[in-house]
Amino acid sequence: MRKIIASTFLSLDGVMQAPGGPEEDPTRGFTLGGWSANYWDEGMHGEMGALMGQPFDLLLGRKTYEIFAAHWPFAGDNPVTHLFNKATKYVASRSLTKFDWVNSKPIEGDVVAGVKALKAEDGPYLLVNGSANFLQTLNDAGLVDEHSIWIFPVVLGRGKRLFEEGAAPKALELVESKTSSTGVMMNRYRPKGRVVPGSFALPECSPAEIARREKMKRES
Repeated sequence: MRKIIASTFLSLDGVMQAPGGPEEDPTRGFTLGGWSANYWDEGMHGEMGALMGQPFDLLLGRKTYEIFAAHWPFAGDNPVTHLFNKATKYVASRSLTKFDWVNSKPIEGDVVAGVKALKAEDGPYLLVNGSANFLQTLNDAGLVDEHSIWIFPVVLGRGKRLFEEGAAPKALELVESKTSSTGVMMNRYRPKGRVVPGSFALPECSPAEIARREKMKRES
């Protein structure tokens, strides 16, 4: 069985939209594209190299596929270009009819069923880059095996988020954490089942707490 790893650059307030450049994804009026560019250091390049240092295929949403297909085939002679060109690109799209980037193919039919079929195969792990809308589907279906989330010390205020409102609740386990010289937290998380609530409430409710709860019921 193949593992799905989602690699996401995230702001402190959870925005993942257009980290690479102003023209990457200006949808919904987003004007801060390229917010991650000035934080990179050698350690971050090394960590990204380690993530991509074993064989992988790409699992992409339509917009990220179009961004990558317009960039990487023309990016010159560098290791990332070779890796991305070599990888098979599986694309979730209802509208694309042409897949000109070498080794690209659509996910046919129901996307969740298609991804489950890919996971059931033998082969390299499936790397998801960007693909904010597609990730909502993968997360809600419980198909992501690991999140590589790099949290940048910036607040963007608006934009597409890794976990949008209404996302399926889940607990995650932190399995690794490193910090760059620029303050970027490079974390790896794995699913840890359902959310288990607890409570710091007093064993017996005070009169003030009882009144507060009654007030909350009236206001809800």
